[in-house]
Amino acid sequence: MIDELNSATRQCCPVPAIKDRTLLSHDEAATMEGVFKVLANGTRLRILHALIRKPDIAVGELAHSIGMEAQAVSNQLRRLLDKGIVVAQRDGNFIRYQIVDACTINLLNQGFCLAFYGADINPAP
Repeated sequence: MIDELNSATRQCCPVPAIKDRTLLSHDEAATMEGVFKVLANGTRLRILHALIRKPDIAVGELAHSIGMEAQAVSNQLRRLLDKGIVVAQRDGNFIRYQIVDACTINLLNQGFCLAFYGADINPAP
């Protein structure tokens, strides 16, 4: 999947396994909460999925692909830009967007797995 993305997309940073880390501090938890809050929006999830399917896409084409007005998509992209989840690049009269970090893609894959396959993977005893 990573090879489908523009080469500007960063790989996930190497981090220690979560079980080996010290317990999250209040500040760390609040920072993570902010990321999850931005991602916990159906429109933004659809935008991110569209960006995974077609990286480096202009707002108008992105809006068309998800069936929304360009201004509404731009407003949601602003939230993703503010959190550093996507990046914008001017291309003549167009502004093109792409996901900044492969960790976002991995997180969306995990969310998809939990939402649609979790019960099948971990059946109740």
